[in-house]
Amino acid sequence: AVDYEGAGTIEFIADASEGLRADRIFFMEMNTRLQVEHPVTEEITGVDLVEWQLRVAAGEAIPLKQEELSIDGWAIEARLYAEDPAKGFLPSIGELEMFSIDDGYSRIETGVEQLDEISSFYDPMIAKLVVHSEDRESAIWCLEDCLEELLVHPVKTNAPFLLQALTSDAFETGKLDTGLIERNPDWSAPVELAQAAVDQAAVSFLARRGRGGAIAGNGFRLNAGPRTKVAMMHGGEVVIGDAAEPFDGVLQFDDGETVWANVMAETFALRPFEERGTGAASAADGAILAPMPGKVIAVDVAEGDAVTGGQRLMVLEAMKMEHALTAPFDGTVTELSASEGGQVQVEAVLCVVEPTGDE
Repeated sequence: AVDYEGAGTIEFIADASEGLRADRIFFMEMNTRLQVEHPVTEEITGVDLVEWQLRVAAGEAIPLKQEELSIDGWAIEARLYAEDPAKGFLPSIGELEMFSIDDGYSRIETGVEQLDEISSFYDPMIAKLVVHSEDRESAIWCLEDCLEELLVHPVKTNAPFLLQALTSDAFETGKLDTGLIERNPDWSAPVELAQAAVDQAAVSFLARRGRGGAIAGNGFRLNAGPRTKVAMMHGGEVVIGDAAEPFDGVLQFDDGETVWANVMAETFALRPFEERGTGAASAADGAILAPMPGKVIAVDVAEGDAVTGGQRLMVLEAMKMEHALTAPFDGTVTELSASEGGQVQVEAVLCVVEPTGDE
């Protein structure tokens, strides 16, 4: 009807409020390309749609007719994004110090590898996790297993959100609608480092170095029983793990000095504690910090300006997203370090607002 030649995707939306019926399926749009989810179709039909696309573009006939196609099993795809669900899915960028995906049950499609840099100039999708199994239940299990083995650090990903959604009753039973995510804000809550993971890391360190040996921060024990407590650094905090109980699982080492732990699909790095002085800068309540690395594309205020709570101060852009930074309360801009067109790093102080009156 539109005189188009080539691979394309037709999208529809279904109103299933009164059951799935032909007169309640509505055309949405046509894309003159394959969709990101084309591996799902490939997995259940056994055809290579990219090859088909190239053959059709070269003038060849479509390799198979509709009646020659069949569906085998169930496939699910999850898009792994470099973004932080706990911060409204803002993009997360930086070097992939750790990037490991278990492909035992999965088809992994990615364009990055460990030590690559995730920049602010491209779409935040860093991998597609695709599973294929005999039925929906087992496909969900395979994808769940893939997410629970995933290690990505320090770049944040949406993996914890994906795992929460995947294992929810609504998803498992297929009772989905457009309000599902809004009704489950806890899916985006930050994941805390579980003490069990800290204890498991302690076992890993002791097994690596010898139970009676020296562990940084704990000292050396001579002519005494083995020490089971291990001090480790997690971010800027010291955590204590107890290796008294043997651990049968496996946590991944990279160079013998880091244990990577997956907790609810969130990756944590645990390293030996080194006693040394540390300094940290903390911003006052009126300090406006960059929530992500990016480019300042607009600055709406100047030093000395009076502002009201909620007023837009500036706009950051990263990974095709714009994020407005607003005044936390009524006050005066006393410092302004951001300028239009400038690149900023995460948590950089961009400006300071001093409150008016007794706030």
